[in-house]
Amino acid sequence: MARNAPYNSFNFLLEIDGIAQANFTECSGLDSTVEIVEYREGGENTTVRKLPGKTTYSDITLKWGTTDSRELWEWHRTVIEGNVVRKTGSIVLFDLAGANGNNSNEVARWNFVNAWPTKWEGPSFNATGSEVAVETLTLAHEGIERV
Repeated sequence: MARNAPYNSFNFLLEIDGIAQANFTECSGLDSTVEIVEYREGGENTTVRKLPGKTTYSDITLKWGTTDSRELWEWHRTVIEGNVVRKTGSIVLFDLAGANGNNSNEVARWNFVNAWPTKWEGPSFNATGSEVAVETLTLAHEGIERV
């Protein structure tokens, strides 16, 4: 029987080649846009044809609570030093089967290719607050596909 209810967005995992960082609190930017190229044909004065053009992909933004892990920062630092290391990765969505101590089931996967970090943002600090210190990394990539 097909599932009618949508999946929850909080039970996900990010896999990136060679990086074991886990516990991301947010992942956004999973989209693509196909440019519209308008074309007028001779003799067809009332209608403009719309053809598909180039496809662009938004940057992926990742947020996580600051820990002692430096893997994502080190990857970004290699780019700052002029050595762009591109990686492939996946965002994996799970069902809630694991909420009771069982293993969760993978229900969707989005693979991205040729990603590299374009921006890293450190946490904001406030001595009167009690929020978790959060880091942000923005990844440029050359394609995403749901598999």
